Amino acid sequence: MVEAQKWTRRMSNPRLDTAATADDHVLDIPTTPTAEVRNGIYTFGSLLTPNLLTALIIASWFMSNTGVLLLNKYLLSFYGYRYPIFLTMLHMLSCASYSYIAINFLEIVPKQHILSKKQFLKIIALCAIFCFSVVCGNTSLSYIPVSFNQAIGATTPFFTAIFAFIITCKMESVKVYFALLPVVFGIVLATNSEPLFNLFGFLVCIGSTAARALKSVVQGILLTNEAEKLHSMNLLLYMAPMAALILLPFSLYNEGNVARITLEKAKTDSFIILLLIGNATVAYLVNLTNFLVTKHTSALTLQVLGNAKAALAAFVSVMVFRNPVTMTGVTGFAVTIMGIVLYSEAKKRSKITTY
Repeated sequence: MVEAQKWTRRMSNPRLDTAATADDHVLDIPTTPTAEVRNGIYTFGSLLTPNLLTALIIASWFMSNTGVLLLNKYLLSFYGYRYPIFLTMLHMLSCASYSYIAINFLEIVPKQHILSKKQFLKIIALCAIFCFSVVCGNTSLSYIPVSFNQAIGATTPFFTAIFAFIITCKMESVKVYFALLPVVFGIVLATNSEPLFNLFGFLVCIGSTAARALKSVVQGILLTNEAEKLHSMNLLLYMAPMAALILLPFSLYNEGNVARITLEKAKTDSFIILLLIGNATVAYLVNLTNFLVTKHTSALTLQVLGNAKAALAAFVSVMVFRNPVTMTGVTGFAVTIMGIVLYSEAKKRSKITTY
């Protein structure tokens, strides 16, 4: 951009050009406008400061993560759409479609390719664990409240520490293990005082949480080679269609021809189509905003936000669905969240002392 300059115009006749400079005429040349101004084009990003953009991304992350939980709960429990495997398969198809558009057309990240059969088999193994985790999580929402589901889900670091020790023999510091005690104690309190406790829902939610922790440990082991490491969005691009194929036979066997049932229901209630499309879209936005939050902040920030999300989702679900809670249950949930915060801090300090 050319800065404003001042030019002095003097009389052309030197005899008339006296020493009195007050008669000089000063011309202000305006700054040269940018191409966007000249063409009347303003990009959305140019209107946002970095801090405002980050705040909007974090707000989108909260809304998508809370929204998918509430939509799943509404569909599976209140709307009567009791097909958690088929619903998860729709999520995977949505993630595959949106990921293809985001990477191949919008180019939000460079596209990576699967380089070997060995890498392909590793991704399938991760995909199987991922499917089990998501299906169990969605199934649990048919039996237990979102608040209790989030309390159990907050214990993921506890299972991660266990699997890391069993599989890799990795020992954490005493402070890290000590910080996990409130996590366990809190969930015991919440479980004993949950008014809508359901054993099957509790067990499948524990299975979902454990599988989520197992996936993170296995992913760290299988994709250690720099050549085999995939960006999170590329990994989703390959895992999502594989997951849909894995889930299809299980859905047909356990739930029947849900596609036909859904189309029949849509003839009398078209709202079901809007619900399913919206639910599947929000499921993809969860993954997209995870990536954007990490990109604009850090992985540690995402972990801290995860703790806040669990509390927010629990609060919103109680407000929306009016499920009963007890003070002991709220206390147990708070103790669990406090334990996660202590665990994160202890983990961070142990890494600093290691280096």
